[in-house]
Amino acid sequence: MQNLEPILIFVTVADMGSFTRAADSLGIQKGRASMAVRKLEEDVGVRLLHRTTRSVQLTEDGRAFQARARDLLAEVDDLHTMFADDRVALRGRLRVDLPTEVARTTIMPALPDFMAVHPELELELSSTDRQVDLAQEGFDCVLRLGPIREETLIARPLGLLRMANAASPAYLARYGVPRSLEDLQRQQHRTIHFSTTLGVKPHGWEYPDGDGYTTFQLPGSLHVNSAQTYDAAALAGLGLIQAPLLGIGQYFQSGALVEIMPDFRRRAIAVSLVVAHRSNLSRRVRTFMKWIEEVLTPYLE
Repeated sequence: MQNLEPILIFVTVADMGSFTRAADSLGIQKGRASMAVRKLEEDVGVRLLHRTTRSVQLTEDGRAFQARARDLLAEVDDLHTMFADDRVALRGRLRVDLPTEVARTTIMPALPDFMAVHPELELELSSTDRQVDLAQEGFDCVLRLGPIREETLIARPLGLLRMANAASPAYLARYGVPRSLEDLQRQQHRTIHFSTTLGVKPHGWEYPDGDGYTTFQLPGSLHVNSAQTYDAAALAGLGLIQAPLLGIGQYFQSGALVEIMPDFRRRAIAVSLVVAHRSNLSRRVRTFMKWIEEVLTPYLE
């Protein structure tokens, strides 16, 4: 494995486009990463990377070498773990990204049991509502809500996340309880607009229409880009929201939010576990993916 370290360093630098980020991801010094790649280039006899003061880019030879190197690393990992079973401890670092509300309400409460079973695993857990770049940011695995548009990614669909319409009791006392689409307009209801990118046109209020779904715009002066802020705004009585039941179900139980118009929920959101390459499917990643699927199953349809 020591002889494979320069190849692992090269693949990480190529994926992340930076010696600094790659070194941080691997837990080594930047100088060591640079020296390892330079020595690798000498050994194979070609330049693998174009280096400038601002960026690192693959050469044509580097692209071809990267593809074969990924396959090699994946095969080596499979070889090392082919006889391993659940009794063999997981070791090393695992970097994962999760949507904020899924992390807060569902994954974190269940995580102590997972960490107790795998005490030697070092878990780096990012939580954000934007779509991270798996390769550039060095993630082994991410949980994505919605369609997977990047054809190069490897996705494992888990199911569909149930949605709900909600508002606070104080808001409903002020505007009335809507029971139909007509009530939304007649009672002059307001919505809280959510988008991971501020400034884009609001998606609109979505509802089932025949065999599909359609939307119409409800007024609302508040735009947010965080799922937690979205829920907090509804709790503060600032408007209606359409959110995953996974996150807001707790507020229905406590009475802090009220579900409205259950027959007019927006379409369920696809949930997938995603890795950048087959070489990312190490035993650590496969074990974590299996566990997170078990945790989320009760909330999926």
